[in-house]
Amino acid sequence: MLALVAAVGYGVSDFLGGVASRRATALSFVVASYPLSLVIVLVIAPFAGGDVTAESLVWGAASGLFGGFAVWWFYRALASGPMSVVSPVTALLVAGIPVLAGLVTGERPGPLAGIGIVVALVAVVLVSRESHETVGGDNHPAFTIRVAGLTAAGGVAFALTFISLDQVPDGTGLWPLVFQRLSATAVVWAVAVAVRQFTGPPRMLYPHVVAVALLDVVSNAAMMFAFQGGMLSLVSVVGALYPAATVLLALVVLGERLGRGQYTGMALACVSVAMITSAT
Repeated sequence: MLALVAAVGYGVSDFLGGVASRRATALSFVVASYPLSLVIVLVIAPFAGGDVTAESLVWGAASGLFGGFAVWWFYRALASGPMSVVSPVTALLVAGIPVLAGLVTGERPGPLAGIGIVVALVAVVLVSRESHETVGGDNHPAFTIRVAGLTAAGGVAFALTFISLDQVPDGTGLWPLVFQRLSATAVVWAVAVAVRQFTGPPRMLYPHVVAVALLDVVSNAAMMFAFQGGMLSLVSVVGALYPAATVLLALVVLGERLGRGQYTGMALACVSVAMITSAT
């Protein structure tokens, strides 16, 4: 259930960020939201208790480092290639690599949970896929080798973010998230300076920035605690269902039209969560 909370939080955050990116670049948005999330977790962490250990801080920092690069590479792939290919491939890597890592390290989900994992992987791809976009042409760039490399790099980095969070030991409170948000902010700011785009969003988007920063803290905290109480292979695949929340909000709030595959993916997402939670 914590992983499901994280998935909803990630999905809502992506929706708000996507809406805001229509008036500002994605990079300028995260340049403002990431340091704010660091301030928020710094304020909360002392009240959450927990022991500060070198191991937990290292894994927290690693999670943020991978997350910062993942966002950069993912948005570069979206800007250069077809979203109909980039999004589902990235989502599949985010969900599939941690599942494979969990199985390789000896995790053995039950039969029902195993089927739920497979259903969830299918759901992630279907929900993430744009229904009306075609590859090629002037308006829809092709999935080139460069775009494929950026897509793969972003997906792997996102997956390593989950795997790093899974390594955070119990009893460390929110302190690992402090270093996660710190390292992620450092990466994003360094990228923004390097590409000469170190500017914040317009003032009208400040409410979005605050909301996304809060959701980032809640989602990452929920995911970290979920990993501490469950298998990497199960928790990660539930957390990777976040595109379903984004798509649902786009449908309800923006009135966007969805394809049959996306509706099917959302239904499968519900089925997979039910199967995994009932099996645990």
